[in-house]
Amino acid sequence: MEPSKSVYTLADLKNWDAVIRDVSPRPRVAVFGDPVEHSLSPQLHNPALQACGIDAQYIRLQIRPEEFDEAVRLLPKLGFYGTNCTIPHKFLALEAMDRVDDLARKLGAVNTVVCDDDGSLVGFNSDGPGFLRAVREEFMVDVSDLRVMIIGAGGGAGRAVAVQCAVENCERLVLVNRTTDKAEAVARELEPYFQDTRVLGPVKRLAVCPWETEALHEELNDIDLIVNATSVGMKRTDPDLLPHHLLQPHHFAFDMIYSPLETRFLKSAEDRGARTTNGLPMLLWQGVFSFEWWFNRDAPVDAMRKGLMDAIASR
Repeated sequence: MEPSKSVYTLADLKNWDAVIRDVSPRPRVAVFGDPVEHSLSPQLHNPALQACGIDAQYIRLQIRPEEFDEAVRLLPKLGFYGTNCTIPHKFLALEAMDRVDDLARKLGAVNTVVCDDDGSLVGFNSDGPGFLRAVREEFMVDVSDLRVMIIGAGGGAGRAVAVQCAVENCERLVLVNRTTDKAEAVARELEPYFQDTRVLGPVKRLAVCPWETEALHEELNDIDLIVNATSVGMKRTDPDLLPHHLLQPHHFAFDMIYSPLETRFLKSAEDRGARTTNGLPMLLWQGVFSFEWWFNRDAPVDAMRKGLMDAIASR
């Protein structure tokens, strides 16, 4: 099963029947992105579609921000079940939906669009749920039992994960961001989740920490899970996310980056005796949630995991 092109465009959607005349199965799920050619989502979802005997194919759609509304509105008319939305479309999608799931509204973005039977568009967000399942699978513990530090909590997936941690009533939440004002804005929004009587001694349950060595050092003794939600580590020339000596054996290190598979942050954490995971488990579980929203059935997790691993191995 191969699409005639690795990436489709809005122009293709406008002339869809002619463009996909010789493509089988018919594309009926997709990912919107700009850029999008790097996306591993087809390798994740097409094995799932095959495993379930669903006569459909998952494709990449290169859609510019100014094209988003027009493109997403075409999907129900063209027989799509829905689409994923990656950078830079998650916030545009939130505004473009006819209805938005309560959690997606709280997370402030939509990354999964479901085309309802009546032609309307319903928005969901798998960032938070995917993160929770990844933490449980990789570390055998629930976020509700952890003290969490999120680096890059000012927006995007970092903000979504911060909100999800608050919703789960995690033991403690510390937000770190290059721009402290953005982290403080998120903290103000999350304050109502931390108004219970739980006491952790001298440390605050919800705190904002500057991205500076001394301040981080003070916080990390009272942290279990460190999450990198920034792009720091994607390039070989990137600086260290955290000074090596701040990482401790009791820490869990979670890097949302999955290319490279082992960032300098994860290598440092491993060297210090901490348990680690990259972003692949989160990507897998995000895909699982999307599949179940589109098809209202259990996703074939093993087939999706194998597709993802095969895609990584072939790079």
